[in-house]
Amino acid sequence: MSGSGGALTDEAELAPLPDERAVVERLRQGDRAAAGTLYVWYGTPLFREVILPRLPNREQAEDVLRDTFRAVLERIETYHPDENKSIYFWLRRIAINRTTDVHRANLRTKKLEAAIEAEARIHGAASTDADQGRGIESDDTREQIEQALQRLNPRYAEALRLRLLREHSREDCAARMGVTVGNFDVILHRASAAFRNAYTPTTGHASRD
Repeated sequence: MSGSGGALTDEAELAPLPDERAVVERLRQGDRAAAGTLYVWYGTPLFREVILPRLPNREQAEDVLRDTFRAVLERIETYHPDENKSIYFWLRRIAINRTTDVHRANLRTKKLEAAIEAEARIHGAASTDADQGRGIESDDTREQIEQALQRLNPRYAEALRLRLLREHSREDCAARMGVTVGNFDVILHRASAAFRNAYTPTTGHASRD
């Protein structure tokens, strides 16, 4: 691609602005194929230069790319192009925001597992599985943690989410739950123990031939 708007950004060669404006107008009118045109133009550079360097898990990076273009379909009415500025920059910002959300979710999940492991060790209930304390790398594991939380007493799940996922202080957690700080500590300890019983991670290999 060349012409006005053809400057390089990352490794994306931007389409001429008149071509972009025509595609955006088609998309506003409900032409879903127009999103495919944007994908052909900018999908590969977004994936290689924006998403994958920030989120090296390829499977998650591919999910982010799909989410980015899904957002284009859902939010095109909110896009207001700046004069002489490509839609690529809008797509790039969506991709970065989504990548950041996924990265933070990964960190929260790892922190939850680590905190529960530490709580269990303190009270002599550590797992004998040598692999159980390793970092979380897959969406399957995060889903297993979420399912375990949903099986808990709602108060226990709330305590774990507030303290370990959302990182509220003990005092704030206690206030939100309407208990004293001492009572919250008891709830959190019991919640951790209950989670240990409810959370039975699988490696994803046992059922395969």
